[in-house]
Amino acid sequence: MTKTRIAIPVPTSFDLEYNQKSWPQYAAAVQQAGGEPVEVSLTLTPSEIADLINTCQAILLPGSPADVNPQKYGHDRIEATADADHARENVDELLIQDAHNLYKPILALCFGVQILNVWRGGTLVQDLTIMPVNHAAGGSVAIAHTAMVAPESMLGSLLAFDEAPPQDDFLRLPINSSHHQAVGIPGDGLRVVARCPQDGVIEAVEGGQATEGATAHWVLGLQWHPERSTEISAASRAIFSRFVAEAAAWVPRTIRTSVA
Repeated sequence: MTKTRIAIPVPTSFDLEYNQKSWPQYAAAVQQAGGEPVEVSLTLTPSEIADLINTCQAILLPGSPADVNPQKYGHDRIEATADADHARENVDELLIQDAHNLYKPILALCFGVQILNVWRGGTLVQDLTIMPVNHAAGGSVAIAHTAMVAPESMLGSLLAFDEAPPQDDFLRLPINSSHHQAVGIPGDGLRVVARCPQDGVIEAVEGGQATEGATAHWVLGLQWHPERSTEISAASRAIFSRFVAEAAAWVPRTIRTSVA
């Protein structure tokens, strides 16, 4: 039986060690959920990317040590903002455009949710070091803080009370954290479904574009790294299982054209 193919771009164009460490984690989480990870090189031409994405049913946008070019959301760059990775941004934008054109499921993680948000017209907070929570805790910290998740959200529906107990009308989910930027103003059609309780930093958004009839576009963006915690977190496993299931069920959106 043919497995569901998930396109995952190489995280950076400049840090081979980071790529070799991080990309396999995303691939393993997808494989564990029953999907087939497909590497998208940042050196491919737009035509080659189009040919490759045509064979995939969904996209996963991974993390990166780069930061999104702040000019793309109308901000001046501050000193704390890392250099942009133009090759990664170009590939991500092509993948996002294809996914939005055809309503392919999107799972966007850390840098991935940031570039998705900017592509949808949103903004970013360029630096969180003044916040009371250490959002840049890093991969060696299994649980950095918690996220308060809206229980009526799609993300909330994936959480079990033993891992994410209810508190103050939210579900309190322990998460890791490896970022110094975050979603500022959410992009078009993206709704906030989780925040850090101590400082209000946006931790998750979801929702695609307007849909017709029963056709829905599945989009989930998380500021943390569930691919790192599938062994210890049922929520992380559930996120990837739902993503791959949505990809397996995907069918191309019907594009209607009028004839004058």
